[in-house]
Amino acid sequence: MKKLFLLTFLIFISKSNAQQILNEKERAIVIDEILEDRFNNLLPKLMDASGLDMWVVISREYNEDPVMKTMLPATWLNARRRTILLFYRDKAKNTIEKLAVARYNVGKNIVSAWDKEKEPNQWARLMQLISERNPKKIGLNFSKDHNIADGLDKTDYDEFMANLPKKFTSKVTSAEQLAVRWIETRTEREMVIYNQLVNITHDIIAEAFSEKVITPGITTTSDVVWWMRQKVTNLGLETWFHPTIDVQRTQKEGANEFYSFADKPEDMVILPGDLVHCDFGITYLRLNTDCQELAYVLKPEETSAPDFLVNGLKDGNKVQDFLTTNMIKGRTGNEILAKSLSQAKKAGLKPSIYTHPLGSYGHSAGTTIGMWDSQEGVMKDDGENYPLNPNTVYAIELNTTINIPEWNRDIRIMLEEAGFYGEDGFRYVNGRQTELLLIPRVKGHQGN
Repeated sequence: MKKLFLLTFLIFISKSNAQQILNEKERAIVIDEILEDRFNNLLPKLMDASGLDMWVVISREYNEDPVMKTMLPATWLNARRRTILLFYRDKAKNTIEKLAVARYNVGKNIVSAWDKEKEPNQWARLMQLISERNPKKIGLNFSKDHNIADGLDKTDYDEFMANLPKKFTSKVTSAEQLAVRWIETRTEREMVIYNQLVNITHDIIAEAFSEKVITPGITTTSDVVWWMRQKVTNLGLETWFHPTIDVQRTQKEGANEFYSFADKPEDMVILPGDLVHCDFGITYLRLNTDCQELAYVLKPEETSAPDFLVNGLKDGNKVQDFLTTNMIKGRTGNEILAKSLSQAKKAGLKPSIYTHPLGSYGHSAGTTIGMWDSQEGVMKDDGENYPLNPNTVYAIELNTTINIPEWNRDIRIMLEEAGFYGEDGFRYVNGRQTELLLIPRVKGHQGN
């Protein structure tokens, strides 16, 4: 009887902790509903804005175009053989056709338009469909400036052009603007879901940065990293990158030199007085999060973090504010970066900004606002002239350097939070860190 009670209790606890996360069948339903909305309501607007009335996306199994991966139904984990998707927009009739030159329907949204028994040649059938619709412009996914919009491989491009009737050759153009807008634009329902994703991310970080996981003097940074990986797996989620945990501390206690992003120390024992930093994100319902937060490990008799760290976090928040107030529709990432850095420096801060698009991919397509090793702005191949568009999500990623006389050194206050830029301006998807997490949590009735 006791064993049965214990088993029931453990199942209840497990369900309670994971109740906000859908099972696989429920996820598939949501993913396909979101796709239907995006195809029928979002895609026509994006095609009109890009000036393309036909978009052809081609992939072969296990070598998927990054755009096609976002278009496959929940039950398709990969393309099948060679999968060709054709989207045709008739603006005058306000219609959009979603066709697959494939043996099967691609889910419920894209209908198969190829009967191999009637036309054995897949390319010939594609060209029939193109000729019947006589498009003004045909967009293909090739791009120098946006890697995610450059998914058409050379073989398929060569085959397409070799089979295309000559009257259409001059109508072929890069679909990069459409591809990037498809990848970066979030729908209203996706943004409701995004709040939950970031909330789950914050909850995992809060648990990782607590006495439940960290025992000062024993737990190492790699212990916390692997705890986070296991937590994600246990919840039935995935992460798009391996998390990092690092510490900064007084020079007197054997702190490392001011490391760069490329040479963070792999493993350190976490000690009282440490400032602990994480970089962590999850993947769920085909969306991604990316978050960096900070925690302070209390020393005996301490009930709060030192003022110099509290004030350091406030400086980090100030840099965030300079950046987000400069996020204005139509500005390029380089323009936003230059204005934000200039204003922050005039305020006496030492900022570094490297904010990137976030959404269907972790490092997604869209407006790049600096890179950690390119504070003068990104170059053309990184999309320097791409403007900020509404209904897009960004990892507001940056740091500010502060000097701590008590530690006899400079440290970085590194922060990252998901932010949404909409028609009404900027907002954080699920808030941002404005107070340091404390390890262990203070027990008010006992002091600490």
